[in-house]
Amino acid sequence: MSGIKTGHSEGEERYSTLVNNASAVRAICSAVEGTLGPKGLDTMLVGGQGDVIITNDGVTILEKMDVSHPAARLMIQVARSQQRQIGDGTTTATVLAGALVQEGVAQVTRGVPVAKVVSGMLQGIELAVESLERRSRAITGLGDAALKRIAITAGREQTDIARLIVQAAEAVGEAKLREDGYRFADSVIAHEEASSEVWTGILLNQKPMNLHLDQERRDARILVLHDALEPEAVSEESLVTEAGFQRYMQLREIFRSNLVSLLELGVGLIASDRGVDPEAEQFCSDHGIIVLQRLSRRDLQHLSEHTGARPVRRTALRKSAPELDAALGRAGYAAYDERLGRVRVAGGHGEQHVTVIVGAATREAAHERSRIAKDAASAVQAAVRGGYLPGGGAAEMAVAHDLERVRETMKGMEGFGVAAVAGALRKPLAQIVVNAGYNPLEKVEELKAAQIALETDSLGIDCDTGQVTDFVEAGIVDPADVKIHALQAAGEVAAAVLRIHTVIKMKQPFEEE
Repeated sequence: MSGIKTGHSEGEERYSTLVNNASAVRAICSAVEGTLGPKGLDTMLVGGQGDVIITNDGVTILEKMDVSHPAARLMIQVARSQQRQIGDGTTTATVLAGALVQEGVAQVTRGVPVAKVVSGMLQGIELAVESLERRSRAITGLGDAALKRIAITAGREQTDIARLIVQAAEAVGEAKLREDGYRFADSVIAHEEASSEVWTGILLNQKPMNLHLDQERRDARILVLHDALEPEAVSEESLVTEAGFQRYMQLREIFRSNLVSLLELGVGLIASDRGVDPEAEQFCSDHGIIVLQRLSRRDLQHLSEHTGARPVRRTALRKSAPELDAALGRAGYAAYDERLGRVRVAGGHGEQHVTVIVGAATREAAHERSRIAKDAASAVQAAVRGGYLPGGGAAEMAVAHDLERVRETMKGMEGFGVAAVAGALRKPLAQIVVNAGYNPLEKVEELKAAQIALETDSLGIDCDTGQVTDFVEAGIVDPADVKIHALQAAGEVAAAVLRIHTVIKMKQPFEEE
């Protein structure tokens, strides 16, 4: 690259890169913003082999899009972060990020230094987060009407799914929902042949080896093996010797006696992450013990947590009965569900688990309903943890007004960055009313005046009538954590895009001959 350029051409190049990146970001936002709000529509994704996906889920749209522009790929990271941390609000996060970039570019191109815009933008986001946290309303319990409305809104008005999610939340309990490592959305599964229900237990995604067992097990002891259910191995070299063969037979005899000990301890289900010896399979079949082999680590973990079992290696089978008994879990019910192709386990003596089974007519419908149910579960958990705010862009409008008042007291050029955040916070409401068929400029100003006059953030624009409505009374609310994380993630990516001065293609690494 040549370093001999005039100041004017350098400025043009800087703005050219910035505008080019902003255009790519705008293209990404336009792909998802039409799905925002109750009047938002779906997006059709068409694959190279003719496969089609119709969805309004922001992260699905962005993940499936064919994106090559580097700045556009940064936008996809916003949706991924939102989905990974919260599980809902990916479209809002993307729209906010695009609006922040657009407002920031407008300030930079008018002559405000990028560093000042970015610094002010980060300050504005910090102030906005503090304002959102102050405005948050706490959930008074799992029976709170706001929680049910949040489930319905996140569940795309599918009341049957919302009812399942709220029922499952009540079953798992508020304390469990507040645990840091617990993801309520992971309890949702969908099946095209299932009836929708809340199962107060777990489903193991594996068929038993002894499928001919048709009886269910009640009050069964559970053995979890992080190993194979088979005798200890003898090397092939040793087997050709008499001593080696004798050792082999001795180990098999010990293994048989271990199986008898398991029967005497009342073991009704054995779960292993590896294979199972044919003789052990036959023994368990003869005595009504359900055997599962090659279970996933996730299923083994859930089984251990729910039943209170302590995973052991096969050498632990040699321990005395009291020692082995201490490692066994207990379940009140265990049986194979042929329709689902999974083993149901309930009544465990360990942690409480719940599974939301969402039924559908086809595989494609099951996938879409599962996604909707996971969004609803994530929103409910977020509301339990961090409370809720007026939805539909109402809370963001009120926070934007707070930032404008702060902007009036600022003397430095960072104030332009704060103003950019205030402008971006109005974008969700503007896009929602556009999707509903109204003039965004008119409705934004109308709502701003109403909120200032009554000094409240609960007012919003009804997408059916176009009138100013109290959203809290109407039950139009969103989890506070969804909005807060969406704004933070959007701010990080917007700042990264604005700070890009030039884009240079890297050379390919040399390949070794």
